[in-house]
Amino acid sequence: MARVSTPCLHVCVLDPETGLCEGCGRTRDEIARWGSMSEEERLAIMSGLDERMRRLLLPEHTQPEVA
Repeated sequence: MARVSTPCLHVCVLDPETGLCEGCGRTRDEIARWGSMSEEERLAIMSGLDERMRRLLLPEHTQPEVA
């Protein structure tokens, strides 16, 4: 059986403001459905997690302005 791709770091805490996992950046719904998603769906979500984590770690009021 093939392993399921996952971004999970076992830091399962949902941010109360964004609803994103502070460990991997997924939503509660994505985490719940992860095992039933196709590999393509999982990879599509994983491709955007870096940006989600940047937003989680650097809220709008602390992000540097882009000129």
